[in-house]
Amino acid sequence: MTSPDAQLTSFDAARSAVRTLSHEGVRDVVLCPGSRSAPLAYALAEAERRTVLRVHVRIDERDAGFTALGLSLATSRPVAIVTTSGTAVGELLPAVMEANHAAVPLVVVSADRPAELRGTGANQTTRQAGLYGTHVRCSVDVEAGLDPAADIRRALLASEGMTLTGGDADLNPLAAGTNTPPPATQHTHVQQSVRGPVQVNLAFRDPLVPGDDDAAPDAGDAPGLPAPTPTGAGAPDGETSLMDLVREADLPERRTVVVAGHDATALAERFARALDLPLLAEPSSNARFGPQAIGPYRVLLREFDDRIERVVVFGRPTLSRPVARLLDRHAHPSALYVPEPVAWFEPGRRDDRVITELTELAAFAGRAPAAWLDAWQRAAARAAGIIDTAIAGEAPTGLELARLVWDADAGPLVLGSSNAIRDADLAAAPGATGRPVYANRGLAGIDGTLATATGIALGSPDHTGERTTVLVGDVTFLHDVGGLFIGVGEDVPPMDLVVLNDAGGAIFSTLEHGALAERPAYAGTVERYFATPQAVDLRALAAAYGLDYVRVEEHRALGPVLAAGPTATSPVRRRIVDVRIDRGGIRALHQGIIERVAATA
Repeated sequence: MTSPDAQLTSFDAARSAVRTLSHEGVRDVVLCPGSRSAPLAYALAEAERRTVLRVHVRIDERDAGFTALGLSLATSRPVAIVTTSGTAVGELLPAVMEANHAAVPLVVVSADRPAELRGTGANQTTRQAGLYGTHVRCSVDVEAGLDPAADIRRALLASEGMTLTGGDADLNPLAAGTNTPPPATQHTHVQQSVRGPVQVNLAFRDPLVPGDDDAAPDAGDAPGLPAPTPTGAGAPDGETSLMDLVREADLPERRTVVVAGHDATALAERFARALDLPLLAEPSSNARFGPQAIGPYRVLLREFDDRIERVVVFGRPTLSRPVARLLDRHAHPSALYVPEPVAWFEPGRRDDRVITELTELAAFAGRAPAAWLDAWQRAAARAAGIIDTAIAGEAPTGLELARLVWDADAGPLVLGSSNAIRDADLAAAPGATGRPVYANRGLAGIDGTLATATGIALGSPDHTGERTTVLVGDVTFLHDVGGLFIGVGEDVPPMDLVVLNDAGGAIFSTLEHGALAERPAYAGTVERYFATPQAVDLRALAAAYGLDYVRVEEHRALGPVLAAGPTATSPVRRRIVDVRIDRGGIRALHQGIIERVAATA
């Protein structure tokens, strides 16, 4: 234990923590109010005045965690979330879990009581160091009065997927530790691991506010705050050279398909184009564009199943059972491209051949034989025509809404889990180029969707002039309605929140539960226990949170409403577009499309 004479005040320790965060690349911090975290709040206020970083204040820790998650997704930087002690730390668990499985560098800075108060019944005191268990890459517990800088640097390295090792000392940050700065020796080196969330638990003793002599230090040459960095702006030079090799390689002909799951990136599109292969891309793959992309691939897989020879997978496919069946069939050898560690599977737990080099992947895939891509494109055009006919009625449908939202704007698009992203997967036509598409597919839950979307909007380049569009079902919307709250004086990004409002949860009607709902013995159970019907007045919610509101009930009104956006002169930057849809016909609509596509094959 360090002697009291050598200890830092809580405010000095907090200043060191904030200074280290900013110096190591953190540009956004989401702060929740609290007493034990007060030293961090005052230190953050100083840093924000020097334009070293941006602070976003939220009153609800769960939504604050997802806002930080969205900021990190949009900026590709670590983002910190600061909370006080007690249940506030537990409220972050859903966002931490999502960040773990989606490999998002979320930095939890949890304020805590000092060691002498733990286990004594002191107010708001629990065992919060190590609370997140296996869901964090690193958990460090910093004693009160000690400088947290070294531990914060170690945690930030772990959040970026870097583990320090050196000499005889194992500096693996996965082990919860105390203040043990890594030795700066020539033997120290960095080992690559998976990006993800970390926890830095900082204990503070009273006093928790600045003293009379705690004047803010001179800003000096403190760096200014840069604009958010766009993600996916282009291919790295080395990747472009490799793609040239792939394009020019002498390869055997094989009827291969490229599956692009969540976060596959545009590399999947470039690979498919280089080898002239059909591309089956989920909406959040950020590869669903270009001439190779097959929009309604989900309803075509049974038709092509016996002709497919091999499958190449980029990213993490999670949306459809037809793709899951394709990957489960041993008749189709499959390869998973994993150039660096990922968070969503453990080595040895999948049957796919894991490949880390593009040239090896190309040798596995081969080049498409003549007419292979053409056959897929003709089938896609036929299926798209069937979908067009099925949704051409007067009443809006989820498929039509997803298609219009997909085409309406070039800004960031956030898709909620359940039917919203699946409707886009079936109905959204691939364009010539892609737009940034986001979804919480780490654990594919509906939790925190509106807050995540707000973080994405705040972190997107030039968010002051570009709106973020969000497509969610009504249950997803209501589950995170608190995410609409942004306090007075906080930055409010322009957003369109498009709600597929079918008065309940319709995802289950497209699964086995939909068939049971057609039987009188189970109809009431499925409706109450799964569909969870609701009759919330979204107009009143919009008014309460200060959003504009538009209600859409007719087919012809959808396109113009989405294309118009908020008025240029309106001070309101967010609006709810409430699209009323009849949930009763969803199962029949989807089954009819599948049957008609099969009948015309």
